[in-house]
Amino acid sequence: MNKSITVIIAAALMSLALAGPGLAGDNTNHGGDIVYTKPVKSVLFSHKVHVEQKGLTCDMCHARSFEMEALKAQENPDFTMESLYQGNYCGACHNGTMAFASNTRCASCHTGVKGSTVAQGH
Repeated sequence: MNKSITVIIAAALMSLALAGPGLAGDNTNHGGDIVYTKPVKSVLFSHKVHVEQKGLTCDMCHARSFEMEALKAQENPDFTMESLYQGNYCGACHNGTMAFASNTRCASCHTGVKGSTVAQGH
């Protein structure tokens, strides 16, 4: 086999392996639960609820609102509740039309310290 074709095939296979199961075709692992600590402590995001139960695809959030790296968004200075209310991050869907508004049903996401402990298996 031509060396350049071998390199291209190897690079493609490595990209799929690094992309993780959700992008490589295996939909059994969708990122699990993520517990945000900003803008306030103990906000639980469940990939299972959003992907398996609601039927959302990865690119619906990761192509525009969130990077693939967990918790990366909370490093941004505009990752605030006010920003969510304005339609950024979670607020892109949690706008009262597509999903419940980000300024309603607070306890759906803000689980508190006890909920955070349960989500992390403690």
